[in-house]
Amino acid sequence: MPRTAFLFPGQGAQTVGMGRAIVESTPAAKQLFSDAATILGYDLLDVCLNGPSERLNATDVSQPAIFVASLAALETLRGTEPVAFDECAATAGLSLGEYSALVFAGAMTFQDGLRVVQRRGQAMQAAAEANPSGMISILGPEAAQIEEMVVEARSAGKLEMANYLCPGNTVVSGDLPACAAIEKIVEIKGGRTIRLAVAGAFHTDLMRPADEKLAEILHSIELKTPRIPVWSNVDARSHTDPTEIKNLLIRQVLQPVRWEETMRNLLADGVERFYEIGPGRVLAGLLKRVNRKIDCRNCTA
Repeated sequence: MPRTAFLFPGQGAQTVGMGRAIVESTPAAKQLFSDAATILGYDLLDVCLNGPSERLNATDVSQPAIFVASLAALETLRGTEPVAFDECAATAGLSLGEYSALVFAGAMTFQDGLRVVQRRGQAMQAAAEANPSGMISILGPEAAQIEEMVVEARSAGKLEMANYLCPGNTVVSGDLPACAAIEKIVEIKGGRTIRLAVAGAFHTDLMRPADEKLAEILHSIELKTPRIPVWSNVDARSHTDPTEIKNLLIRQVLQPVRWEETMRNLLADGVERFYEIGPGRVLAGLLKRVNRKIDCRNCTA
């Protein structure tokens, strides 16, 4: 079998109705949602299936929702393609998706992972409410050009590079005035911008003290050595040491996601086939911008 890696999506992949097909077809997937309701204290499956979208899109709900839906989709893949499941050689997740990857790799239990993700979402939501801010996806210019635009836009407020996703697709985060400033700069220079539907400036210092709140709960759980390497968003490298992984997860809240570099490094490491597991098909699209010929299969929620 080709050397395979599993990829898990991050916040923004959620849609009302997700999970319906997998809970109807896979008892183990339905059980995950049942377990989640006990841990979270509310019926997560009902929110996923019926919304309203305003609630599902809230950071403190969307993060647990994507985490559980992704691992529910993984249960479906376990049944339909057991060889791929058993022989997967590496895993990565985009931002929040890194927690799904860690559970798949056996580094943390589903229950502990969900508790951490719930606290992460709550802490990031609180940080966003304390600092009105946003995220802007910039399409067209390459990252080096955008870095120059960010410096120019900082005259209006704090602005940072947030996600290096793929060639021609980069995300910046910052104060609302700075977000408005870079939108104008990008338009003048021929690019296109999309204001992302998120609560605040994720992956920047504006998320403090969410990193401290996350550290508290991470240090309270046991993290085991994963059975396969888990690739970190922070440095685009694979890791198996539990202490290193915890520290990287804390840093990830404030530092940019190096997704394109992660994909290139996985390819250089010999990965020939990818599976995107969870809601949406965003990661497959990003990967095709890195290598349009690569085999990427979807197991959607």
